[in-house]
Amino acid sequence: MKNVLKVLPAALVLLTFATPALADDGGKGNIAMAAGLAIGAAAIGGALGQGKAAAAALEGIARNPQASGKLFTPMIIGLALIESLVIYALVIAFQLVGKI
Repeated sequence: MKNVLKVLPAALVLLTFATPALADDGGKGNIAMAAGLAIGAAAIGGALGQGKAAAAALEGIARNPQASGKLFTPMIIGLALIESLVIYALVIAFQLVGKI
């Protein structure tokens, strides 16, 4: 998975700069590509972050079951903050699409 994350930015840059050569639409294709990439990258990052946060909390609870009450609330707050970043990316994507 780490290798995919290393190659992904380079692939996104190539796709973004190759788009004007494929179609002459006044840059609208670039805006659409940026919106799609923004929400895709946010979804991937959010999923990885939420998975790691939940796994760490569950591992902590498994090691010390009495601490489940103390770990549950910060985990939920962390997951909500991670999800809010994905929602911000969705808002940015909608704003970009609105410029087309």
